[in-house]
Order: sequence, then C-alpha cells, then structure tokens
Amino acid sequence: MAAQLANFGKILLRRRALDCSNEETRFARCLSTLDLIALGVGSTLGAGVYVLAGEVAREKAGPAIVLCFLIAALSSMLAGLCYAEFGARVPKTGSAYLYSYVTVGEIWAFITGWNLILSYVIGTASVARAWSSTFDSLVEQKISNFFKASMTMDVPGNVLAKYPDLFALILVLLLTGLLAFGVNESALVNKIFTGINLVVLGFVIISGFVKGDTHNWKLTEEDYHQFINDTNSSTPALVEKKFGVGGFAPFGLNGVLSGAATCFYAFVGFDCIATTSEEAKNPMRSIPIGIVASLFICFFAYFGVSAALTLMMPYYQLNTQSPLPEAFSYVGWAPARYIVAVGSLCALSTSLLGSMFPMPRVIYAMAEDGLLFRVLSRMNARTKTPLLATIASGVVAALMAFLFDLAALVDLMSIGTLLAYSLVAICVLILRYQPGTLSSSSQTEKLVELVEGEKVAVSGDDSGDERDEERPLREAFTVKLLFCPSGKIPTQTSGNIVYATTAIISLLITVLCIILANCLQELLAGQPAAVVPCVLLGLLCVVCLVIICRQPESKEALTFKVPLLPWLPLFSVFVNIYLMMQLDWGTWCRFAVWMLIGFIIYFCYGIRNSSEATKRSSLRKYESAMQKKSPIYTGAPDDSDTEAGGSA
Repeated sequence: MAAQLANFGKILLRRRALDCSNEETRFARCLSTLDLIALGVGSTLGAGVYVLAGEVAREKAGPAIVLCFLIAALSSMLAGLCYAEFGARVPKTGSAYLYSYVTVGEIWAFITGWNLILSYVIGTASVARAWSSTFDSLVEQKISNFFKASMTMDVPGNVLAKYPDLFALILVLLLTGLLAFGVNESALVNKIFTGINLVVLGFVIISGFVKGDTHNWKLTEEDYHQFINDTNSSTPALVEKKFGVGGFAPFGLNGVLSGAATCFYAFVGFDCIATTSEEAKNPMRSIPIGIVASLFICFFAYFGVSAALTLMMPYYQLNTQSPLPEAFSYVGWAPARYIVAVGSLCALSTSLLGSMFPMPRVIYAMAEDGLLFRVLSRMNARTKTPLLATIASGVVAALMAFLFDLAALVDLMSIGTLLAYSLVAICVLILRYQPGTLSSSSQTEKLVELVEGEKVAVSGDDSGDERDEERPLREAFTVKLLFCPSGKIPTQTSGNIVYATTAIISLLITVLCIILANCLQELLAGQPAAVVPCVLLGLLCVVCLVIICRQPESKEALTFKVPLLPWLPLFSVFVNIYLMMQLDWGTWCRFAVWMLIGFIIYFCYGIRNSSEATKRSSLRKYESAMQKKSPIYTGAPDDSDTEAGGSA
C-alpha cells in the first residue's frame, strides 16, 4: 500500500523534461520587443486607470494614493521579475503553467493552468461587459433600456444578468476572429489602441498639473466644513469616515496599505507577455525587457493620473464612478470628458485583447502536453495560431459575457492570478539552486538505443556537469549539509534540500497569512493567542530562509536574473498569499467547484494521456532490453559524449 501511494505521488509530481535544442516552433515568430511592451501595457493599463484612482482616493487614501500605487507597483514588480527570469530561461509557450511543470510537477502545473484559464475567461467576459456599459453610457443608456424592455431575464439567485448583453457577445466574437486571423494583425491593432490610450493619459496628466492646486494635498477640516455648508451633503458625524484627518494621508497608514492592496490588482495583466515565448523574435531578450518596461510605464501612468486627479479636485468630492470627467468639469474643462471617454474605450479594448490573447495559448500548451484534450492543440497552417483553442475559449467567454452577472465571479480571477504569481516565484527560487541547467547540452543531448529494430531515446545526463571535480557524484544527506554544504556548486542533495525547504516555508507563510488575515486586530492589540503563533511561524520561516541561503547557487548564465535571492521571491509569495487570504468564503467555495471540475478532467483523462506518462511507459517497456545493448550516438559527438561512451 505504501509503495502504491509513493508511486502515485511520483506520478502527480512528475516533471516535464524541457528540450530547448530544437528551435523550431509551430507558431509564427513575428513579435518584436515593442510589440510585447505594447501587449503588456495594453493588458495592464485597462479602464481601471480611469476609475480606480477616484475610488481609492475618495474612500481609502486621499492624495496618498500616489504612495498606494508606488507600493503596489513594487509588489507587482516582485512577480514581474520572477516572470522575467523564467522568460529568459524557458523560451516556450505556456507561461506559469509551463514554469510549474518543469519545476514542481504535473499536478501543480495543471492546477495553475486550469486557474489561469478561469481567470482569462472571466476577465474577458467582465471587460466585454464593461466596454458595453461604457459605450451604453455615451449613448444615454439607449442600448440597455432596449434590452431591458424586450429581453429581460428575471431569474432568482443573481447568477444570470438582468438582460442578455448582445453587444458584449458580438465584441468578444469579433476579437476572437481577429486573434484567429493572426498574431501580427492582433499586435498591430493592440499597438494602435495602446498608443491612443497613452496619448489620452498624457493629456490627463499634463492637464492635471496645469489646472491643479497643491492646496488639495494639504486640506484641513475647515475646508471640509466649508464644503458641507456649501452643499449640505453630509453630517458632522460622517466627517471622520469621509474626510479623515486631512492633509496628504487623511486616512493614515492603514488607509495607504488598504489602498495599496486594491491598487495591486491594477497591475495584473503583464503575465500575458510570458505566453508569447514561441511568437517573439528573440524571447530570451524580449520577454524580460517587455515585462519590466510595461510595469514601469504602467506605474508612471497610474502615478501621474492619480496625482493629477487629486490636484485638480479635493479627494472628498471625487466621483467614484467617473472621477476624471467630474474633475475636468470642476476645473472648467467639461468638454474634455469626451477625450477621456475615447481613452477609456481604447483602454478597455486593449485590456480585452490582453485577456483573450494568452487564453488559447495556455489551453494549447496544456492540450499539447496531454493534460487537456489534444484536439485543442491543433494549429492553423496558414495563420500559425491555435485555431480550435482560440475559437473554443472565445465562444465560452462570449457566452459568459452574454448571459451571466459577473460581479460575484470577478474575485475568482484574483485566485488564479495570485496562485500563478506565487508558483512562478517558488519555481524561480527552486531552479536557482539546482544542479545543471534546463537547456544545457548535457540535458538535451540524447543517446539512441537500437532495441528490437526500434530506436529508443535515452537521456545522456551522466556526462556534463557531474564531471566537475568540485562536486561529488553522489552525496548522502546529513543534518550538517543544511547549514554547511560540501561545496560551492549545487549537487542533487543540495537541490533537494532547497526543494523541501521551499515547500515547508511556503506552507508556513500560508498559515501565517491565514492568521494575519483573520486575526489582525487581535495581533495589533497584542493578544498572546495571536502574537505567539505569529512569532513561532516567523522564527521557523527565518530558519528555513537561513537553510536556503546556505546552499550553493547555480552559476548558470542567463540574460536576466532575479536579484536578492531568496528574499525577493519569498516576499512575493508572502504578498500574493496574503492577498488570496483576503478573499471571502463564497469566492473560495466557487473556486472549490471549479477545481473539482478540473480534477475530474485530470484524473479521468490527463493523468493517463499526458506526454510524460507516454514517455515513461515507453522507457519502462524497453528498460530490460536497453541494459543489454550498447548505445549508438546520433549527431556530432562532443567531449561529454566521448566521456559518456568511454564510461559505458
């Protein structure tokens, strides 16, 4: 029984062997670095920049919203740097799904990919409905009034929308057709809309600094009372809630941190760049540059718009639904609302394209590996796009936008995205302490055995890095190795130590975040029942961190590396898990239902049909025969081949 469980665990955690020796791809390599930056900016800098700044400034932070965006940008940059290193390390389509597959195993890869699909589907549908709603407001609600009058859906439970959104359905289907037509055309449309969006935001920022008043960053209670007397819009009892204490940060540090947590989601979207590895002309260079540059551009846009907004108008007068048009009306530039409307529609268009673009590529990667139905991995020979995956994902997203009320489902996007961010950070940490490389010649060079008239591939891993005299071939584990490793180059044992320690510290961080999310007030009050567990968990995390720091790090040369290892990836994991713990129970229940559907697909289909399962069964079939045969080599032999042949 124990042996069967151990074997089942090995199946769940089997890792994909990454072969980067073959540069051929079924996709069209046509995306430049500029295309990737535009894709990242367009996907990240959505309509939130036109709405979110007003909401956070009014209700949580006041003028200190600029600090909220700074903190959120730094937190997002942690995840962005981890994605950038993997983009330099793994030039294959699949994003966080593939990164998890080659590092932590099949089951985690499936969980990541399955949740990314959910995030992209809900993101696409919700942005499509937002586009429809924004356009509807420009035509004075004529579209919604028509559908409410003729096609009302009054269904209890708040699952279906009040009326079917035909406009959103058509919009998603049109973009699905654009994506199916070719990536080059999609990238061109994205660059045009992103350019218009940035021009509009530039106009907003410049206007804000021209018409703004620095007094709005140092308002006093007298200013607020004057506003109350002029408008009769509040009562003295609500002063603390709506005004705070005035000044730059009227709601204090708690308001800034709460606002930063909300602003963090404004930077979600850059990860779509990581799905373009097989469509970028030079992915190992373009993807790291694209991710980092797009996050910088988005930060400056959010920072500038929020600063301009709070300079133009007192924060307590901001309209949370349409802050920019109201602000321009406040300073006497009312016609500028039409410029803002154009920018908002362009931002929604690029955000919609950014949600739809990576979805079929993740589905394609999972289907090609056999974890989803392989028919979804079919490519169109002319356009070189995953046609069936694009159409299937587009139709599902279109139907969701057409029928469903997505307000209760939007938080599910957060789980998928934050889980992917966490796993990518964990994978970066683990791989930097492993022996060998993912794409070295010693790992991708294959021996061929002639067995019963058939050629069978066998890895040539025994040559390569293990010849290094500074590292023992095999090293027995001892407690001493936790703090005093045997050398300066990673071994299999040191790699396993980091693997296990990372798993333990991830579990400790999860428990710590659960306590912080549910018992923060008790912790701040100094209650021992909350303080003692946090201190113990913190000490255990420090011990794990010291163990990881003591292990030898890989000297592999990469075009980009995450700095400050292991601190930066682990802090990224902490931020992401803490934000996940902020979600309500209803969201977690819906997440459990989605995962149940996914596990049914995986255990009924994926676990038996995955490419790794096929490879391993093939190797087991010929294992006894291969032991009796001497290898013949394919390809030009190098020194490692000669040495491996000599030792055989």
